[in-house]
Amino acid sequence: MLKRVFVAPDPGRARLRFAARAVLGIGLAVLVCGLAGHSLVGAVTGGLAALLALFTVTDATVRAQALTTALLPAVGLPVLAVAAELHDRPVARDLTFLAVVGAGVYARRWGPRGHSLGVFAFMTFFVAQFLHATTDQLPQLYAAVVLSVLTAAAVRFGLWCYERRLPPAPVPAPPSGTGLARVTTRQAVQAATGAGFALVVGQLVSGQRWYWAVGATWWIFVNTASRGETLVRGFRRVLGTVIGIGLGLLVAVPVGGAPVPSAALLAVCVFGIFYTAAVSYTWMMLWVTLLAELLYGLLGVLNPGLLALRFAETGVGALGAVLAVLFVLPVTTHTTTHAWIQRALRCVHACTAEAAARLAGSPTADPAPRVAELEQLVARVRLSVAPLVHPLNPMLGRKRRARRVLALLDDCAREIRGLVAVAADPEASHDARLAAACRRVETAVEALTAGGTEKTTAHHSPASAVEPALAHLHGLERALAELAAPLRTPSGSPLVGA
Repeated sequence: MLKRVFVAPDPGRARLRFAARAVLGIGLAVLVCGLAGHSLVGAVTGGLAALLALFTVTDATVRAQALTTALLPAVGLPVLAVAAELHDRPVARDLTFLAVVGAGVYARRWGPRGHSLGVFAFMTFFVAQFLHATTDQLPQLYAAVVLSVLTAAAVRFGLWCYERRLPPAPVPAPPSGTGLARVTTRQAVQAATGAGFALVVGQLVSGQRWYWAVGATWWIFVNTASRGETLVRGFRRVLGTVIGIGLGLLVAVPVGGAPVPSAALLAVCVFGIFYTAAVSYTWMMLWVTLLAELLYGLLGVLNPGLLALRFAETGVGALGAVLAVLFVLPVTTHTTTHAWIQRALRCVHACTAEAAARLAGSPTADPAPRVAELEQLVARVRLSVAPLVHPLNPMLGRKRRARRVLALLDDCAREIRGLVAVAADPEASHDARLAAACRRVETAVEALTAGGTEKTTAHHSPASAVEPALAHLHGLERALAELAAPLRTPSGSPLVGA
């Protein structure tokens, strides 16, 4: 876990810039709220709104990101009003909260924008419970949300918009379907069911902090698409919370809500959340837990008993998520993984075709966007098979096959990157051997994605064939040929258990 955070590559220092900009944007948002005369509750609300605006908006283009950011208050403010209005009506409040959970997950079918707006809606309701917001506080909270989102947007799209110099980030859509066959529909039902369990049991544990359990269930479902992914994420959330509570006993409790050290530590937590989110959910939850403890310290209610309660509520939320994904419209890991692998292979086909056209002299062929999409799809396969390669998984045979598939897909991505780099050279030429190799790659991909049983073999070139493009194509052929064995397993032995 330590290695994943401190040794993980950071191409272009993207994670570093992402985290540094978050500290700047959230810090400025809190400062603006303070200068506007808002209370501590308003400043906390504004800081969390800025955090969400900087963290959850992941559209492919800067323009789309700006539009999604502008829509956040339009979703969050009505939810905040409803949460405050229902503060003293627990039954209506609880039912509304569950409806927000279900709608927030269901909105993911509309891609990154639906995901961002769903998260913002949920967290607005959650923050209202966290701060015990009432209707008389609404004007201040409205102003804090709007000011903070505007400040965060000014930093992200004006002061430090490093994305403008980068190509649009591809965002692969989840495997589609209709009705209950659609993953987002099933997950919406699962999340609402799991949150209902967490809400009821969480209130039995604590009538004041029950919303922690609902929050734990919600965040376990974020960015997952199968039963196995959700189970692994639940384990990592509990582990990160435990470590964060231990760190809070050493750091947050002794600080005791002192403003200056708390502010400095909150900045460190924000940086940690944004810097580690892409590589370790456990580490991200560690920082989230410590941030919550510091906020409770500022509010004057932090003590060891509260930390123990947070652990208990997190366990309840994780249990709710586990029960929901196991027994309510389960989405098997094998089905999800198979769909992502098929999409990655089809992207390999498209990359090869674009590179071949570029080598043939086509002025319109551009394989670069396809390469970026392939990187995203391979990363999504890696996330999908995470349950199988987890250290605690006892199914060693499936673990070996999953690791083999990941290694070979990484080989495919590496060969594609090399091929595209060669194709970008204006002096690169096209000959009959390249055309033949491209056709063999396309045939191999079609054999793997069509579900056929014909044997895929790699072509062996003479040692004299040292042209870079041809070498990358032959490497791609070999990787595709070797993928046939782990992918074509008997029906009773899926890559990842059902």
